[in-house]
Amino acid sequence: MSTRTELNTITSSLSEISSRITALVESDGPQMDSDVYSELVAAERTIGALLRRLNRAARNV
Repeated sequence: MSTRTELNTITSSLSEISSRITALVESDGPQMDSDVYSELVAAERTIGALLRRLNRAARNV
C-alpha cells in the first residue's frame, strides 16, 4: 500500500471518529458531566488538528 493511500485511509477513519464525537457532544452535551463534556470537546479539537496535519502530509507525498 502506498503512503498516500495509507494516509487517506487513516484520515478517513479519523474523520468518522471526529463526526461521532461531534454528534455525541451536540446531542448529549447539555446532559453530560462538565468534565466529560470538556474532555470530548478537547478530543474533537485535537482530532481536527491531527486531520489538518495528515491532509498536509498527504498533499506532500
